[in-house]
Amino acid sequence: MGALPAPLSARPLAHLAIPGSHDSFSYWVDEKSPVGPDQATAVKRLAKISLVKKLMKKWSVTQNLTFKEQLESGIRYFDLRVSSKPGEVEKEIYFIHGLFGIRVLDGLMEINSFLMQHPREVIFLDFNHFYAMDDSHHLYLISRIQKAFGSKLCPVQPVEKVTLQYLWELKQQVLIFYHYPLYQDYSFLWPGNKMPAPWANTTNVHKLLQFLETTLGERSQYGTFHVSQAILTPRVKTIARHLIRGLKNTLVHRNLPMILNWVKTQKPGVMGVNIITSDFVELVDFAATLSPVEVAFCATTSSCLKDLADDKKVMNRQSQRSLSGTICCWNT
Repeated sequence: MGALPAPLSARPLAHLAIPGSHDSFSYWVDEKSPVGPDQATAVKRLAKISLVKKLMKKWSVTQNLTFKEQLESGIRYFDLRVSSKPGEVEKEIYFIHGLFGIRVLDGLMEINSFLMQHPREVIFLDFNHFYAMDDSHHLYLISRIQKAFGSKLCPVQPVEKVTLQYLWELKQQVLIFYHYPLYQDYSFLWPGNKMPAPWANTTNVHKLLQFLETTLGERSQYGTFHVSQAILTPRVKTIARHLIRGLKNTLVHRNLPMILNWVKTQKPGVMGVNIITSDFVELVDFAATLSPVEVAFCATTSSCLKDLADDKKVMNRQSQRSLSGTICCWNT
């Protein structure tokens, strides 16, 4: 975002295409911790068998890259689900997707470290699911958000007012969306309804793509951002049939080409795509499918791309470049 040309940096962020990740924090889950409160009672009982948690991990993990690695590869929207941990006296909050992940504060500090190094990058943090949390837990979490980002937090504004130029002038880099009533007490917490994320809830890629088209057509023209969740969701029978294979090998790998083809046809704008989320964002060789002009244009858009080119670890992954570094800079 830091090197976008002036015409794009003057447009509302709601009218740009921005890459995001689904269950962004799930690159690490703790097999030794209790099963999360987001799971059914039957699953919690089964999880007492040691093998069950190992199998759960295959379906709970939807990303391989850490927050830092996602940021370096271009991800700017993060889908966050959080929970307190049963039995803990403290009010510590953790990321959750079936199994507990890292502490939320640790994740926020990792993100802030990147932002300090790249002061013209802007991110969206969408806290959209809360489990086993009362108001005191929320107050603790909100205080951690303030501690992590401080003056980088962007107060609630009319959506159309929020451009990169506007944020750069104010040295603000973080938009927090908080799907809980306490958002009303804090100027830097955006209400959840400003970040709608329609969910297809299907294993069928054709139904998913039709759903994405339909919901884009129904998108509000003004006053909100919009998330297109380009993800497939396993049903119980899907998991039962492919227990050992896991999410990536069962649903993600084989359907990525069709999802990618859909992404390539999209344009940002008032009724176009805004934020697109995906599982395993590092798997898609997205840049290679674009025209040379688009690729060259995209190569100048992120202030961290030069750093990435010098990173041997990233160089070793070049053949698996993600869609994320490219989507954010599409022109209309």
